[in-house]
Amino acid sequence: MMRMEADLHIHTTASGHGYSTIKEIVEAAGEKDLKTIAITDHGLNMPGAPHWYHFTNLISLPRVMQGVEVLRGVEANILDSAGNIDMPEIVLSDYLDIVLAGFHDDTGYSGTTLEENTVAMVAAIKNPFVHVITHPGNPKYPVDAETVVRAARDYNKALELNNSSFIVRPGSFPLCTDFAKMAKKYKALVSINSDAHICYNVGENTKALALASKEGISRNQIINSSSRRLSEYLDYHKQQSKLALKKVQ
Repeated sequence: MMRMEADLHIHTTASGHGYSTIKEIVEAAGEKDLKTIAITDHGLNMPGAPHWYHFTNLISLPRVMQGVEVLRGVEANILDSAGNIDMPEIVLSDYLDIVLAGFHDDTGYSGTTLEENTVAMVAAIKNPFVHVITHPGNPKYPVDAETVVRAARDYNKALELNNSSFIVRPGSFPLCTDFAKMAKKYKALVSINSDAHICYNVGENTKALALASKEGISRNQIINSSSRRLSEYLDYHKQQSKLALKKVQ
């Protein structure tokens, strides 16, 4: 079975419902031979989320801690059908290495139908600051998988296979399977992550990785299969976001 060199979806105590510090998370990542992790605490609208100062002050983190590269990130909340997320643009453009975005309860998103959710998720994919759509197979927010996967392919964005979904989001497996099948069909990019909220789960991706392997998703499709692959992906989108800002100005 493939092995991931990076885990791009990890929450700390700053998320309000995470249970480990950055130091504990880095230590766990090192013990599991991960080369890269991303600290992605919840965006501002999540109950218990940190102030935006938390995200700007991530610049105080060493780039490498105990041999593990530490990316500065966020799991932002999709707010509306225009693809807006709950983070200031200055933070997204100047302080963060990686931006995840997804649907969450009690964060201001008001869509209720499959059609509304699909429009909002596709719009988030088009947002130049967003790199990964988290747990798109969440049954609480059903979307049309084929439409979402085709948009991800067209905009060179990654869709997450979230290992925690199989534990904390009942009913996710069939929907995640649909996404895996569509990702294979359209050769869309995928990110396989733990969504760890405690250090012991960092790098835990067994169920998501098994699904990806079963459905024939190739290593080249997975942006966090290697740190080098990830760096190339993030560098590409950094340039794309700069171009988008220039067009606005």
